Amino acid sequence: MALSLQPLTPVFAAEATGLDLRQPIDAATAAAIEAAMDRYGVLVFRRQNLDEDQQMAFTRWFGPLDRGFGRVRPDRKHRFKTDHLADISNVDYNGDVVPPGHPKRVGSLANQLWHSDSSFQKPSAKFSILTIHSLPSWGGNTEFADMRAAYDALPDAVKQEIDGLTAEHWALHSRINLLGDDNYTAEQQAIIPPVKWPVVRVHPSSGRKSLFIGAHTRGIDGMSMPEARILLAELLEHATQPRFVYVHEWTLGDLVMWDNRCTLHRGRRYNLDEKRELRRSTTGDSALT
Repeated sequence: MALSLQPLTPVFAAEATGLDLRQPIDAATAAAIEAAMDRYGVLVFRRQNLDEDQQMAFTRWFGPLDRGFGRVRPDRKHRFKTDHLADISNVDYNGDVVPPGHPKRVGSLANQLWHSDSSFQKPSAKFSILTIHSLPSWGGNTEFADMRAAYDALPDAVKQEIDGLTAEHWALHSRINLLGDDNYTAEQQAIIPPVKWPVVRVHPSSGRKSLFIGAHTRGIDGMSMPEARILLAELLEHATQPRFVYVHEWTLGDLVMWDNRCTLHRGRRYNLDEKRELRRSTTGDSALT
């Protein structure tokens, strides 16, 4: 069967059907998926039930693999065959739910902030691919916001104000400064130094302008910190209005992929004493540096 797409909101995101991603895809199928991503930013493949090898084989079609935040704690024991598969869960190496205060639990909380994967490095992330393997009894949805539509809807005066501005992104800003988690050594903090990106970027394939902000963004060149933080908060509030957001309610086996260059995402609250297991693979972006 061929790839078929059904829009999920008026502005972005689509459900993709017609493919069994457990089976190898070919170059033509990968190109069709990439074109769909350029248009919709988020694709939902229901009940695919991929294992580790199948997810990584699918991911490799879309660019070089990216470890992202995993580089901050390279000594952490890994549950999967490859450290390019991120463990987005609240369980330990043995699959048991971690207690309050455990680093994995804090990491689960950090995922509940609006962010773009690997915006804190150069190159930043291109596509992220997330699969779910266990669900809590309530909550735990994932939300996505379209930064292209959000930019388009800004008043002209604000567009003029922010075009040309440069923001600083730091991997640990969200954890240390927003969540108060200061359990990182100086060596860990230095592993991924801050990088700078335009507040407004142009998507390399579609040519559309997009806001590039989120929880890793901590300042703007040429502005005082209070002024920058207020502007960034205002832009984030605007960009995450319901009219720009798709809410994904997970069913077991789902695969969702998104374009980090033009979307933000966040996980939603759930009972952290219940198991929630997802696996994320990510590709780096060679088109934007």
